[in-house]
Amino acid sequence: MHNSFLPESFNTRFDRVDRAITTWMARYGMIIMRIGLGIIFFWFGALKLFPGLSPAEELVRNTTFFVNPDWFVPLLAVWEMAIGLGLIFGIFMRLTLLLLFLQMPGTALPLVLLPEAVWTVFPYGLTMEGQYIIKNLALIGAGLVLGGTVRGGRLQPEPDKP
Repeated sequence: MHNSFLPESFNTRFDRVDRAITTWMARYGMIIMRIGLGIIFFWFGALKLFPGLSPAEELVRNTTFFVNPDWFVPLLAVWEMAIGLGLIFGIFMRLTLLLLFLQMPGTALPLVLLPEAVWTVFPYGLTMEGQYIIKNLALIGAGLVLGGTVRGGRLQPEPDKP
């Protein structure tokens, strides 16, 4: 949309710069998001292999009372690292995203099972652990967007012109 009070040369230049930026974002945004998400999963998974390093370790131990955390935490670590590697290298994307979506519901368990660890004031005051959990909504959203590309979908900077 052009502003009629600005000189046409400014509008033309602005439009050219805007097109270049949005074209770059459409071309590289998915790759950057995929690799960035992969780094997060790999890193957070790797931390779980070293007792005491992951801020999520205690949450995992306290919410997975139905399994032995001594073997579950390392299993979860390897699972998250596999998701990370799949995303970083863009390989086995369907399997990688399946693993991601199977893992995500478990990350929400503390919201119900350990409310005292998540909320300072329900439903809006979050502890650091609560913030750690809520940010997973962004990871889920990124996974959904990436899932839209496994059959060749892509971003385009603007709709096709008739």
